[in-house]
Amino acid sequence: MEENKNFEITPDLFERLDDSDKNAEKIAYESKTYFQDAWSRFKQNKLALAGLCFLAIMVVCCIVIPMVSPYSYDAQNMAVASQNPTLAHPMGTDRFGRDILVRVMCGGRISLSVGVIAALIALVVGVIYGGISGYVGGKVDMVMMRIVDCMYSIPDTLYVILIVVVFEPSMFSILLGISISSWMGMSRQVRAQVLTLKEQEFSLAAFVLGASPKRILFKHLIINSMGPIIVQFTMLVPAAIFSEATLGYLGIGLSVPQASWGTLANDAKGLVATRPLECMWPILAICLTMLALNFIGDGLGDALDPKKK
Repeated sequence: MEENKNFEITPDLFERLDDSDKNAEKIAYESKTYFQDAWSRFKQNKLALAGLCFLAIMVVCCIVIPMVSPYSYDAQNMAVASQNPTLAHPMGTDRFGRDILVRVMCGGRISLSVGVIAALIALVVGVIYGGISGYVGGKVDMVMMRIVDCMYSIPDTLYVILIVVVFEPSMFSILLGISISSWMGMSRQVRAQVLTLKEQEFSLAAFVLGASPKRILFKHLIINSMGPIIVQFTMLVPAAIFSEATLGYLGIGLSVPQASWGTLANDAKGLVATRPLECMWPILAICLTMLALNFIGDGLGDALDPKKK
């Protein structure tokens, strides 16, 4: 004990570290949220970024061009009928003298609106249906999924055609038909995610702390499934646009004088041999928009996947 009392620490044994050297080995890392990190990785995908830029330009053109153009989408002028592209009419005119550029942009309003709204409806219905099925499980899950299987056995196009024929061609009937046939894939995707996540520790901890099933499902499980859900949503939009364009091309889409990209292609299909440009513009708009949306979906799939960090 006496030896311990006599032990003294001399200043020469230790040297104070300079403040500039304290963080010499510290790794500088910028703190990011989940979506900030996803956005930074999304920007590295050049095709996805190009698709996003093209889609933004297309949306702006569809909104602005019909507003600033001196021509109306349904105004006929037989004096300039069937003209080739000129400065006054960059995409030419149809057989009734209507400006094709304005009609394509107005058709884009309808096609893009149908695609986004139908995908949103399918998103809401599919998330709720699939989330309940996966979280409750048991016989409820079995019955709900068998209903989905029965609906899957009927072709999607048949759903849409039957509803459009019964309710008459209109925006409402087209949206209803596309939504009914597109929510089933979303519900299966959400169910698979919920079945996996509900056995994780954070879900069990929320249950032990007394959280209600509704809170666990929507505040924990659905939120943690947003990556695959967003990717699935971006794939629903081009599918809905293509379904609407198919209806318009078959002649059971929107009624005249309303025009979507599908109805514009249908109007010009008889002129493919004599005036191919008139048929090419709406088809080109459909193809480029769907390609851009697919690039965006692929980019989001990589950016929102934590395993690919």
